[in-house]
Amino acid sequence: QVQLVESGGGLVQPGGSLRLSCAASGSIFSIYTMGWHRQAPGKQRELVATITSGGGSTYYIDSVKGRFTISRDNAKNTVYLQMNSLKPEDTAVYYCKLYTTPNLWGQGTQVTVSS
Repeated sequence: QVQLVESGGGLVQPGGSLRLSCAASGSIFSIYTMGWHRQAPGKQRELVATITSGGGSTYYIDSVKGRFTISRDNAKNTVYLQMNSLKPEDTAVYYCKLYTTPNLWGQGTQVTVSS
């Protein structure tokens, strides 16, 4: 069974950067679209970005365009989210998602943007 483990979260000042990683166990990682979602306190979980299996197509929500970059290394079974110019409103628990049936989620990693 595939498992997803996120890492890389933490506390960062506004304008700072973080790089999240999501490592997947199992050999089927490379055939699936992957995504990052986030959930802020008191809010619903929202999609942040997705990347297709080969990495050729990406999608971002408007609020992170130009600041976040999703990428993947299929040889390492890992998807990344590079987050630059972080804002306090980016504070949330970030989850990676493997798009399959049923969808698979990681346990989440906390990102806090605060001075």
